[in-house]
Amino acid sequence: MSFSFKRTAAVAAAAVAALTLAACSSGTDTPASSSTASSSASSDAMADYGDLTVQLSWIKNEEFSGEFFADSKGYYTEAGFSSVDLVPGPSTGAAELLSGSADVALSDAVSIGSAVASEGAPLKIIGATYQKNPFTILSLKDGANIATVQDMVGKKIGVQDSNTSLFEALLAANGLTTDDVTIVPVQYDPSVLVNGEVDGFVAYLTNESLVVQAQGIDVTNLPFADNGLPFVAETVTVTDDAIANNREALKAFLVAEIKGWTDAVNDPEGGSKLAVETYGSDLGLDPTVSAEGATVQAEDLVVSDETAANGLFTISDNLQQETIASLAGAGIDITASDLFDMSLLDEVYAEHPELIAYAG
Repeated sequence: MSFSFKRTAAVAAAAVAALTLAACSSGTDTPASSSTASSSASSDAMADYGDLTVQLSWIKNEEFSGEFFADSKGYYTEAGFSSVDLVPGPSTGAAELLSGSADVALSDAVSIGSAVASEGAPLKIIGATYQKNPFTILSLKDGANIATVQDMVGKKIGVQDSNTSLFEALLAANGLTTDDVTIVPVQYDPSVLVNGEVDGFVAYLTNESLVVQAQGIDVTNLPFADNGLPFVAETVTVTDDAIANNREALKAFLVAEIKGWTDAVNDPEGGSKLAVETYGSDLGLDPTVSAEGATVQAEDLVVSDETAANGLFTISDNLQQETIASLAGAGIDITASDLFDMSLLDEVYAEHPELIAYAG
């Protein structure tokens, strides 16, 4: 089974480019699902939102199981999109949104909050896949064994370029500075940790940590969420212009996303299989590691008491304030209204209340 996507043409470059979801039906449609149409599907199906480009924060692995379900089961097509191009990262998505080369970006609150606070970027988070961020400082139990923030002092920490602001936020939130550690620029391959080139490595609990453990190596994790940075991640981020001028298209996208992630929560093995065999088939993903990552995210990161009560992607007022406090501790001065706009998701669930009950 193969899928083809047609990337949305980039709009004219400008300091802040308008998000375009203009109708254009030249993409390749995916088959529509007959089993999950919502009560308003007939009206959604009449819409024609054209092509959509989604900038992913990472490679096409199980981290995007919900998007893979939404595409393969035709939820995006049902929602009114001719095609949806899932562009692999790594990327924070901010640059792509501002240049107009992406319509939606999956990112994190620190990266987006930093862009809004420091650059005045007209961006908003309209939902979050992960209720708890999965970032960690990964170390070897028989090596540096970094179990506390203070254990990082004097150590060499491998930090990827796109995660620099995140790591600096972790330091700031715990009263440390870059002078307290040695930052080693690295890519995303944790072999530099295994080989002893660094003492710690910025990683995902659901990704690199599992990869290293699969080699039979005992690891220690220092989760960001438990050490001063309980922010949301895999945030659905768009431009202010998109909210103002393409509101219905964004709501349709959220409907498709909720359906896709409902499947991913209830069938993590199926989501992993889509990643390994189809969407990330050229990446050589380890099926065992992928399946474990899909299960961990489905059980520990995507769902919470908030999502059980109000639906997937929702961000409670309390979690918004915790996120803002996390950013403030890292020197990022921003308000919840500067960063979040939950009104679209509120409207989606008001119009599609059946989507709230995602548990199978």
